[in-house]
Amino acid sequence: MNKILLIIEREYLSRVKKKSFIIMTLLAPIIIAGFYGLIIYFSIQGVNGTFTKIAVVNENKTLTEKLVPTKNTGYVYVNTPLTQLKSSLKKTNYDYILYIPDFKLDNPTGIQVLGSKQAGLSLSSRISDDIEELIRNQKLKQSGISQADLEKLKSSVDISVKKIGEGGTDEDSSAGASTIIAYVAGILMFMFIMLYGIQVMRGVIEEKTSRIIEVIISSVKPFQLMMGKIIGIALVGLTQFILWILLTTTISAVAVKVFVSEKDLKQNEMVQVGAKKASQVASSTSGPMAGIQKSLTNLPVGKIVVVFLFFFIGGYLFYSALYAAIGSAVDSETETQQFMMPVMMPLFLGYALSLSVVTNDPYGNIAFWLSMIPFTSPIAMMVRLPYGVPDWQLALSMGLLVVGFIGTVWVASKIYRVGILMYGKKTSLKEMVKWFTYKN
Repeated sequence: MNKILLIIEREYLSRVKKKSFIIMTLLAPIIIAGFYGLIIYFSIQGVNGTFTKIAVVNENKTLTEKLVPTKNTGYVYVNTPLTQLKSSLKKTNYDYILYIPDFKLDNPTGIQVLGSKQAGLSLSSRISDDIEELIRNQKLKQSGISQADLEKLKSSVDISVKKIGEGGTDEDSSAGASTIIAYVAGILMFMFIMLYGIQVMRGVIEEKTSRIIEVIISSVKPFQLMMGKIIGIALVGLTQFILWILLTTTISAVAVKVFVSEKDLKQNEMVQVGAKKASQVASSTSGPMAGIQKSLTNLPVGKIVVVFLFFFIGGYLFYSALYAAIGSAVDSETETQQFMMPVMMPLFLGYALSLSVVTNDPYGNIAFWLSMIPFTSPIAMMVRLPYGVPDWQLALSMGLLVVGFIGTVWVASKIYRVGILMYGKKTSLKEMVKWFTYKN
């Protein structure tokens, strides 16, 4: 045990003292925050900052109603013939031409959007929706329905999703909140296993190719060396992960104070106070994000964090043992591809199915088995957890992950004890199977 602790200490200190570790630990939260900030900024600018002016050529004698300009789209009806307008479009201040031919309202065909540049998908969709609404409103008016009656026909439906808790009480719930937590937990789990699991493999390859392993193996057993390396790098990952959370939280708090004015903060506080005093009004005007924030207060955040840490560490240990086996079986990283694919496929499968099938049906059979099998449970269980998982399923999944880790370590140690001393010979899967028959 003391030897394993010494190896853990060596692996941990040798990595956290590196300049690259310190620099990336400090810069990563800033880079990530800036990256997502740019995405949000340009997305908002792309939607709200772009105004498109469209010349409308209406040759339809039945469609007498006109398109109403919006914040991002301006419709200007012109009497210029289409052919003439097309030839002189670049000389005008119009971005596109909307041509509405003569057609029956029951069969609107031949509508075209013309321009010197290709219209984007968002613009085409907006124009299509505006014309559909225009035709629908005119049909209703021709049926004798007034504009006031048309407004009465429009209804905004706000569905309150609740979950029946213990004792039959209703608890606020939100699929949006659960899905957000599921996505974040799944992505973090996937990234951590991939990033630090591969580091274990590279560490084994480096020591093997530098022949340091021959000196180390004379004083410790291969199993002790493997366990020390896996746990040591796991602690490095956890240290970096915790620091990233603390730094990201701090940077976010500072950014809010710097970029958000006191006026906006006061308005936000007034809205929150008003929501508490008039919950009936808030339920119809707060929108989906407010519902998600409200439902977050009813989620078992403490339980989610504890379970996340368990599967976070358990999933890493499970896959790191396999990566260590791969590293011991090859002489360079270029030879790892044939062995990494079988190890990575279950992880990719669990990630893809968890963020598609499990989020849509968290209580189905596929979701259940994905959250039980150790190869996929670290991601699948974290995706299922916010939706509510019975305690017996959670305990069974944890137990199977522990058993799977022990079994994986046993399998990996069989490969590790032979592979770390093999040089100059390309290892095949058939050769690795033979190593299991060695008794010493």
